Amino acid sequence: MTTITTDADARTRQTAPTPAEGRVILTGGSSGLGAAVVAALRDRGATPAVLDMAPPRDGDTAYREVDVTDSAAVAEAVAQLRDELGGIDAVVTAAGIDRPGKLDDIPADAWEKVIGVNLIGVAATVRAALPALKESHGRIVTVASTLALKGVSDATAYCASKFGVLGFSRALAAELAGEVGVTTLIPGGMRTHFFDGRDAKYAPGDDAKLNDPANTANAVVFALSQPRGCEVRELLIAHEEEPSWP
Repeated sequence: MTTITTDADARTRQTAPTPAEGRVILTGGSSGLGAAVVAALRDRGATPAVLDMAPPRDGDTAYREVDVTDSAAVAEAVAQLRDELGGIDAVVTAAGIDRPGKLDDIPADAWEKVIGVNLIGVAATVRAALPALKESHGRIVTVASTLALKGVSDATAYCASKFGVLGFSRALAAELAGEVGVTTLIPGGMRTHFFDGRDAKYAPGDDAKLNDPANTANAVVFALSQPRGCEVRELLIAHEEEPSWP
């Protein structure tokens, strides 16, 4: 059967609100990249809501304190925000941690916590939001890393988690094709507090080539701003002299 697309259909796709203008739940939205995405979405007129262990700095953003490794708690928090917002148009999974070091130097519980936050937390949040996202034909942006493409020493937990996010996201995009959009964001290093408190050998120097998180946040908004039927499946964004890619 041939599907005929009219000019009216095209105009509707071009003028209909996008998820970047709607109700967006973000994990890790109180700091770093997540906070930058919240600000960028607010500038666009969207209504962000945050899942994090600390409240957002602005004090006005809807918020639930939750450990994203606790799937039951995530499901409850997402349900509360869905009801508060009247639905969900997009999810951005920006929560992330790291514990650099040799595999045999990192306690098992610390290593597994990285996997829990960076990978299990992504799946838990997406799972909880999926019914609402299917209703709105919404979008998901998962946050991987250039270390989802390149393995490096002393980063087994982080690389394993981010390689996992990439694989999860690609499979999810295939599973949800035509129902919910899925974009994998692959950012290089950014100037955030992510590196605070590390041993100096694992922290970038003052001359490190790091991106402004606001630039990366704009890439998230770009992915969420595509008209229905058009998807940015993977988006790598980094400083022009990023050393971790390729």
